[in-house]
Amino acid sequence: MADLTVLTGADERDLTKLDEYRAIGGYGALEKARSMTPQEVTEEITNASLRGRGGAGFPMGRKLSLVPGPDRRSGPSHVVANADESEPGSFKDREIMRRVPHRFIEGCLIAAHAIESQNVFIYIRGEYLAESEVLSAAVEEARGAGVFGDVDVVVHRGAGAYICGEETALLESLEGERGQPRPRPPFPPVAGLYMQPTLVNNVQTLASVPAIIDLGAERYKEIGAEAAPGTVVYSLSGNVNRPGNYELPLGTTLRELIFEHGHGVADGRALKAVIPGGSSVPVFTPDQLDVPLDFDAVQAAGSYLGSAAIILVDDRACMVQLAVRAEKFYMHESCGKCTPCREGTRWLVQLLEKIEDGRGTQADLDLVVKVCDRIEGKSLCALGDFAVWCVGSYVEKFRDEFQQHVDEGRCPYGGQSTLEGVLAPSDQHAHTAMAEVPA
Repeated sequence: MADLTVLTGADERDLTKLDEYRAIGGYGALEKARSMTPQEVTEEITNASLRGRGGAGFPMGRKLSLVPGPDRRSGPSHVVANADESEPGSFKDREIMRRVPHRFIEGCLIAAHAIESQNVFIYIRGEYLAESEVLSAAVEEARGAGVFGDVDVVVHRGAGAYICGEETALLESLEGERGQPRPRPPFPPVAGLYMQPTLVNNVQTLASVPAIIDLGAERYKEIGAEAAPGTVVYSLSGNVNRPGNYELPLGTTLRELIFEHGHGVADGRALKAVIPGGSSVPVFTPDQLDVPLDFDAVQAAGSYLGSAAIILVDDRACMVQLAVRAEKFYMHESCGKCTPCREGTRWLVQLLEKIEDGRGTQADLDLVVKVCDRIEGKSLCALGDFAVWCVGSYVEKFRDEFQQHVDEGRCPYGGQSTLEGVLAPSDQHAHTAMAEVPA
């Protein structure tokens, strides 16, 4: 493996093929890992400070250490790969599975060795038909070549529910039940799939593991932010000239990503807002372009890196309309298990639509803020928080625009606001910028 990027070699070779992947050292990290003890593999990943790339940024090494070994459990353990990429604006896992499926599979197998498991389940978003076919073909090719050893790998397609991106809802769905979150504790490392110890990690997190084992934790830590080393695939979309996936070191600034790699705001328009981690996170304003895109820096600035999905909003966009669109999504995707989320999201949609249509009153605008407060922190999973973080931040940072809707009794954009593509993943060929390891 030439460097630390997940997408290494994908531009030069067809890495969906086993022989092409092996030609660049593929599955060498798996052989090395199997020559190490499970504890040594866990320690290497822990020392590399690999943080989950799926949204929460939880350290993978810590997750591994929480899964009890064979001497402390009564049955098998499982590795579950969360490939249910459903966050609006995120399409990085899609490219990883379509272009470097074997690197992802290799990471799954190394994780299985680390927790001494013989079972890997890959839960892939139902809409990702092409990616599912590529991944399944890679699994069968690797199985036929004897790569798996005593490990079984199952690819399972979901049915298109956003809530199944939440790890316990995913496990419920994988067991054939309705995709709804479980009360916690117990957490999946203790009682996960079939109530047995389970490691759940995102696609990019697992695809990052082979580089750590191949090159070692110290070299891996040479790139990216000190508290979160390595690269991340940033999904850049919205009102930008060059949307796509860009694999860069963690800590790359918004300014560099948008203007150097994305070639700036589309049509030379003024930048109005930036959503830094998928539609669910609080919005940034243009004065925050120099925030480094890593977990801690983005959180310190008032938002979350989340799935590293960067969405640009230009000055044509009505923020009330954006709030309506986002809230409708979360209303639709609420599993309905929790009253604050089930009822609160519908309430917010009704209030926001009144304001956008010019029928809203001052009491309605004030009530939006109160409803957000009544939902946040009161649902079983994070979907309730997601539904209000975005809307609450729009109201907070663009209050004048919401107020103008109420005061004038109309949308000041007069039907000219365009949000086409702002919350939809780009389906064009992705542009990928590779990060190099320092000499």
